[in-house]
Amino acid sequence: MHSRIHSLTRACLLLLATGSAFASSHREAPFITTSPKVDGTDFYMFRSYEGVAANGSGGRSDYVTLIANYQPLQGPYGGPNYFSLDPNALYEIHIDNNGDAREDITFQFRFRNTLKSIPLTIGGASVPIPLIQAGAVSGLNAANLNVNETYTVNVMRGDRRKGSATAVTKTGGSATFEKPVDNIGTKTIADYPAYAAQHIHAVTIPGCPVGKDQGRVFVGQRAEGFAVNLGTIFDLVNAPAAFLLDPANKDAAGMGGQHDIQKTNVTSLALEVHKDCLTAGGEPVIGGWTTASMRQGRLLNGNPGAGNDRAEKAGGAWTQVSRLGNPLVNEVVIGLPDKDRFNASQPKDDAQFLTYVTNPTLPALLGVVLGANVAPINLPRTDLATTFLTGITGVNKPAANSTPSEMLRLNTAIAPVPFAMQNRLGVAGNALAAGTDNAGFPNGRRPKDDVVDIALVAMLGGLCVINGDADALGLNSVPGVPGVTSMCKATSVPLGAGSANIHDGVDQATVPFLAGFPYLQTPNPGAM
Repeated sequence: MHSRIHSLTRACLLLLATGSAFASSHREAPFITTSPKVDGTDFYMFRSYEGVAANGSGGRSDYVTLIANYQPLQGPYGGPNYFSLDPNALYEIHIDNNGDAREDITFQFRFRNTLKSIPLTIGGASVPIPLIQAGAVSGLNAANLNVNETYTVNVMRGDRRKGSATAVTKTGGSATFEKPVDNIGTKTIADYPAYAAQHIHAVTIPGCPVGKDQGRVFVGQRAEGFAVNLGTIFDLVNAPAAFLLDPANKDAAGMGGQHDIQKTNVTSLALEVHKDCLTAGGEPVIGGWTTASMRQGRLLNGNPGAGNDRAEKAGGAWTQVSRLGNPLVNEVVIGLPDKDRFNASQPKDDAQFLTYVTNPTLPALLGVVLGANVAPINLPRTDLATTFLTGITGVNKPAANSTPSEMLRLNTAIAPVPFAMQNRLGVAGNALAAGTDNAGFPNGRRPKDDVVDIALVAMLGGLCVINGDADALGLNSVPGVPGVTSMCKATSVPLGAGSANIHDGVDQATVPFLAGFPYLQTPNPGAM
C-alpha cells in the first residue's frame, strides 16, 4: 500500500504540472500566454485578520480583503521597463451576493502610464534617458520617476457593462490613485516597505451603508506567495517519495523549505471593504472572482510616434480574456479544448462545464499512469461539484439560492482567525483536526491556505472520507442540479484515510506574509 501511495503522489503531481506553469492560474490557457499583463494568477477573498484577537474580534475583523494577482513570474531584474499594467485593459473584481451566479457589485480598475521624458543635456543636446528612473525614489509621484503609473477604481452595481458606475475616491476627494514603481533595487529605493506603504490609500466606497463606506486600496508589486517547486515537478517529480507524502519531511530533498518561484514577483490589486458593503438581504455568503478584459479591436501601429503606449490602437467592446475564482480549476479540471472558452465565460453559463467537474479526468489519468484504479467511485463526483460550484452546506452555501457556478465563496458570518492559528488545510484540515477554523479555503481563500494540498485531497476523495455514511457535509447531491447524486463516503475512496495525507512537497505555511493589509510580502528587489 505504501509504495502505491508513493507512486500515486508522484503521478498526481506530474499530471497537475502538465501544460501549466502551476501557480494557481499562471499561464493556464493557450491564448493568455500571449498576454501576460492580463493573466490573472491568484484570487484571495477572506475576512481580514489584521489585529484580530483569538476569538475573531477586534482589529479589521469587520472587513473583507479581496486580492487579485496579475502578470505572473516577474523576474525582479526585469528592467528597464519592469511590469506596469496594461492601460488598454480593464481589470475587475466581481461579487455575487444573492447566489444567482451573476455579479451584483464589480470593482473596475483602469491604469494610466504617464511618461515624463526626463532628459539629460549631452553635448548641448537635450536627450531623453532610456530608463524609467533618473535617480533615487522615495515618495509619491517621485520627481526621479520617468514613468508614473496611476489608476482609478469604479464600483459598478448590477450588470458589469450596463449597471451604474461611481468612482471610489481617496478620503479627501481625489479619484486618482498612485501605484508604486516595482522594486527596482535598493539603490533606487532604499526602503521599499516604507515606500510601498505610502501607496496604501484610505478610500470612500459609494453606495455602502452609512458608516461602512470606508476601506483601503493598494495596487503594486508583491512577492509571489504561491509555493511550488516547478523544477522538481517538471523533472518527473524528482524528489524522494517520503518528501512528497509526509509534510514533516519537506526538507528531505535538501531544499530547506524553499520553493522555485519564491524569488519572483506578481502585481496585486488589493481592496479592503466592509463586509456589510458586500452582502445583501441578510445573506452572509458572497461569491467572488476576478476577470481581465481587452478591447475587441487592436491595431498595431507600424510607425508609432514619440511617447508612451503608442505602438497599438485599441477600440471596440470589452472582451474578457482571463477569469479566476477558485484556484487550479482551469489547470486541472477544464479540458484543454475549453481552456480559452472558460477564460472568456461568465459563471451564469457554467452549466457548459459541469461534466468536467462531475466526471473529472484527472483521477482516471492517475489510474492509467499507475495501472490501477485509484479514482473515487462515487460518480458523478457530487463532492467536487458541491465544493466548487455551490458551496458546502453549513459552511459557505447561500441559504436561499445557489446556482451552480465556479467562483470563490465566502461566508462573512464566520469569524476570521489570526494568522498563527490558521489551519493550512482550511475547512478540510479543520474537520480532520476537530478544530475551530472554518475561515479558510474553500470558504474563501487566505494567503496561508495550502490550496494545492487541499485540491489533491479533494480530487482523491478526502472529503468523502470526512462526509462519511451520514452525509455529514451534504456531499451526496448537488444543490440546484436535480437527479445528480452519488454515495460520497469512505468506501468510495480506494485510498481511504490515506487520501488526506497527500502533500506536494512544499508547505504553504512556510511562506512569509505580512501581518496586515495588503498581506502579501514586499517584492523581491532587482538588486541588493
